[in-house]
Amino acid sequence: METTMDKVVALCKRRGFIFQSSEIYGGLNGFWDYGPLGVELKRNVKDAWWRDMVTNHDEFSVPPSAPQAFAMTGLDCSIIMHPQVWKVSGHFDLFCDYMTDCRETKRRYRIDQMRGRWVEYPRATQDERLSKFATQRFFIITDADTPEAGIEDTALRARKFFGRQYEKEMKWQSETMIGLARTDDLRHVLAPDASEPGTLTEPREFNLMFKTIVGARGGADDAAFLRPETAQGIFANFKNVCDTVRVRVPFGICQIGKSFRNEITPRNFTFRSREFEQMELEFFCHPKESRDWYTYWRDRRYQWYLNLGLKRERLQLRDHAQDELSHYSVGTADIEYAFPFLEKGEFGELEGVAHRGDFDLRSHMEGKLVRDAEGHLNPELGPDGKPKHAGSGKDLSYFDDQARERFVPHVIEPSAGADRATLAFICEAYTEDQQPDEKGEMQTRVLMKFHPRLAPIKVAVLPLVKKDGMPEMGLEIYRALKAAGIASYFDQQAAIGKRYRRQDEIGTPWCLTVDGQSLQDKTVTLRDRDTLEQRRVSVDTIVDEITQRLRQ
Repeated sequence: METTMDKVVALCKRRGFIFQSSEIYGGLNGFWDYGPLGVELKRNVKDAWWRDMVTNHDEFSVPPSAPQAFAMTGLDCSIIMHPQVWKVSGHFDLFCDYMTDCRETKRRYRIDQMRGRWVEYPRATQDERLSKFATQRFFIITDADTPEAGIEDTALRARKFFGRQYEKEMKWQSETMIGLARTDDLRHVLAPDASEPGTLTEPREFNLMFKTIVGARGGADDAAFLRPETAQGIFANFKNVCDTVRVRVPFGICQIGKSFRNEITPRNFTFRSREFEQMELEFFCHPKESRDWYTYWRDRRYQWYLNLGLKRERLQLRDHAQDELSHYSVGTADIEYAFPFLEKGEFGELEGVAHRGDFDLRSHMEGKLVRDAEGHLNPELGPDGKPKHAGSGKDLSYFDDQARERFVPHVIEPSAGADRATLAFICEAYTEDQQPDEKGEMQTRVLMKFHPRLAPIKVAVLPLVKKDGMPEMGLEIYRALKAAGIASYFDQQAAIGKRYRRQDEIGTPWCLTVDGQSLQDKTVTLRDRDTLEQRRVSVDTIVDEITQRLRQ
């Protein structure tokens, strides 16, 4: 059965994965709360990333395909930083999206997210509404969140707009996206909920950073910003890390933390929100080795998602074309996933892996950099010939005391969204199959096929009945699992079949059933979520067995 976004969102609410923020007051668009299961799932995603990057990293061995051995360490930087950080990095001037307003409905849209279809009615019409236009071709925007709903909504609006009953009378072009290049004539665009075309304003820039005030005075000089990314805190602390941890280039600095972007039109559940969490690595290397390191991290990060359960046919690694690259980027690749809210064949970004060159460290040394006519990055100068946004003036170069060489390291940046990764794992895990119930009748079973390391609950301990010592034995097993650090759940309410289904729906990989035989031979039934296989396991070995399975 096909996974749809409606099913995923309904399950997240029903089972306590994700709630709308401030729901009792009608909610706040672009903000989400993680429920009891969601917070564990997201925590497991972040832990898996941190373990792979930092905790389990061996700095004395060379990983497969890596150019050489390297060190990894971590940081946790403040959300609010000196305003000059964002001026030098370019965020103050360039961190913008283009938005447009509908003069009729008073709604605001982000241009590159407006989706719809070009529709053309081939025969002339006497409709006065259309007579002022030189064409019968209009772009009808849909405001629906899913492709299926978008097609239906566009067809309905097209029939209403052209005054025809049958869409077979119309010529359709494939679904597209309105970018700035497609808005030369906004008179032919029919905005969502608008009754007439041509109601959209010309696109204009909108800075995405949240502004705040530091201190009690609240003057213009006290303005600051919530960080739109975690990376700049790492660059600002590059020298501190080098001086205190005694790491040598090449090495990486990792950080997981909240970032904030005042998105114009947050949408598609948690995919695009205003408050989100990032998992970022800034990897510092010698300029001559940077291309090899870029290839290494691009391929390694792609494999990480495959190892945790995303299917290869729904995951792709896409290198950016030259015209997509940021002004500082030597190369960028996106790891993308086929989310259910996208059209078939489309992918949404999970993680970007960017070769940033020496742009960031040099910017914080010298000031905001711009590319000159020859393609070189140099400080942007003001009318007085001085840097428009001055850097820190600190020397952020690196001296290799063995090679006796000083250089500004190049940076490779794999930047992943913890929320997007969590959403991708939820979408991938959602599964429906047909299984017989207690009466032998076939019923649809909903289960979440999380990788065991990501599952919020690893094991459910289920006494068959609430008597004959079964609950007491179950509690002993439950406490032994908890003491071993294995997330477990104890449930003795309702029929055993219903309890199995409940655990399947929240993604618990294994259920342990304590029954009458358990009291006699000290074994329990171990049930597998995916295969439904059941076998007897000794109580004395159950902790070791689950621990071993989680290592696979």
